[in-house]
Parts: sequence; structure tokens; C-alpha cells
Amino acid sequence: MQLFSFLGIGAGKQAGDIVTSAYTLLPGARDWQSLPPVGKGGARLAASAVAVGGAVYLMGGYTVAEDGAERSVATLLRFDYDSRKYTTLAPIPVAVDDAVALAYRDRYIYLVSGWHDSGNVNLIQLFDTHSGQWTQATPKPGHAVFGHAGAIHDNVMLLADGVVLEYTLAGERKFTMSNEVFLGHIHAHEPARIDWRRLPPHPGRPRYRAAATATTDPSGKRWFVFAGGTNNPYNFNGIGYDGQPSSPLPEVIGFQLKTGRWQQLGRLRNPAMDQRGLLAVQRGLVTVGGMRQGQAVTAEVSGFMLSRE
Repeated sequence: MQLFSFLGIGAGKQAGDIVTSAYTLLPGARDWQSLPPVGKGGARLAASAVAVGGAVYLMGGYTVAEDGAERSVATLLRFDYDSRKYTTLAPIPVAVDDAVALAYRDRYIYLVSGWHDSGNVNLIQLFDTHSGQWTQATPKPGHAVFGHAGAIHDNVMLLADGVVLEYTLAGERKFTMSNEVFLGHIHAHEPARIDWRRLPPHPGRPRYRAAATATTDPSGKRWFVFAGGTNNPYNFNGIGYDGQPSSPLPEVIGFQLKTGRWQQLGRLRNPAMDQRGLLAVQRGLVTVGGMRQGQAVTAEVSGFMLSRE
């Protein structure tokens, strides 16, 4: 499996450390190769990327100005593996960052909820890579959130947690963790139609910027797996909105489709938060980069196997 990494922030965790860099790790290679930088849309954080039909689609995120002002980006790019070129496609109707992007049938991309400039949206924006057009799918129920996590398996998607924006009586903004979990069934011939139902919260604390994927274990059981993240939402420097440093959670949890139950699936040796993807590979699951304990930005690729406790 070929791995890709785009954009992000360096060890300094300041606005000037936000990068446009891109890299790839070829199967069997020990070292990453540099790719052309992401020119369109500027250096940004909290973008989403998915592989569909032999290309990587890179979308959204937010820029940070010198005065600290943050702005969501509507840019959608397609990166071609072979030519190593970016193509600008139709912009996202409602620009979002810290959203969840899910590939479906090697054709469609669901861009779920996320933050838009000054607040959350509950939209599910659907992009058809064949027609190049955006449409709106059945909205996500519950609270609009950012920094949530989710995955898709066949025609079923699962979304969990994230952060809700609330206001106090004094008019001050408050960022509150959500423990809402929703399971959505996509209609076979109408990808914009999704039937939603609410699931019980998962064990442990709700998570912000966790990594998630759908996978099948050696026994054939299908899982939605969530790893890392934190229970204290933060800005890009790793310091919580409450002023306290955020710490990554070590627990790996999973929802099994057949039983409809959550289970503990092990613990991470080196937990991290702010990883944009959990990748299923031949020998297990891997994460790329992220932020470790003490707000330390890492370049490591970390792998682990699922274990039932």
C-alpha cells in the first residue's frame, strides 16, 4: 500500500509552522519521498484527504493569518499518482475544516459536518468524482460538530464524538465534547439518501481528533475502529480551549457490526492525537504523524494489531 501525507504543522506549532509539504511512502520503501507542495488553497490545517479511483482528493481545512484570524477553505484538489500533478475541482459549497471525509464505492466522497469560519455545520456534502459535482446528502442528526471521527464499510457509515459550540449566558463561546454516535445506512441506488439511527456512546471518554477506519479482523468480523485523540479539545498548539495542555488517549475501541456492540480492542504504546487517518494495511493498522504527549509533533508511522480485552 502506498501512503500519502499532505499539509499540516511543524514542531513549532505556530502559524508560521503551517506547511504546504506533501510526501509519499512507496510499498517496501524505508524513506518517504517528497511530492510537489500543495500550491492551491495555501498552507492550512485540518484538511481532509481520501483516495478514490486512483487519485487522492484533498479538501477543505483552514488558514491562519499573522494576526491569528482563521478562515475555512473551500478548495478541492485531485492529486494524480502518476503525473504528480494537482487539479483544481469544483469548490466545496460550504467550506469546512475538521470534517470527516469518507470514500464510497470508489466514486463518491462524503464530507461530514465540520467547522465553517465561526461555527459548526451539520451538512453532509457529497462529491461525485465521475461528474465533478457536489450535492447535499441527508444531514447528520444530533449536534453539528468538528473534530469528530468516522468510517464507512460497504453502505454503512459510523460517526462518533467531536466538539459542540455552545454559548454561555454572558455570550462567551464554550467548546463542549459530544458523546453522540450515529450509524447511517446509504440507499443502494441513491447515495444522497442516508437512514440514520443513534447508537449508545462508546466506552470511555468522548474523543476529539481521533483516527478511525473500518476493517475486517482475521476471523472475518467487521469493525469500526477508533484510536488516539483526546478528551480535551484544543487549538493547533495542543493547548486546550480551557487553557490546559491536551493529552492523547491510549485506548483503542471498536464497534462490531454483527453484534452491534462496542468493545475495547487494546491500547496504543505511543498514543497520539491529531492524526487525520487510521489506515488498514496488510499487517494491521497504522497512523502517520500527529501530536504526542507534551504537545510533541511526531513524524512517526506507528502500527498496531487489534486485540480483544
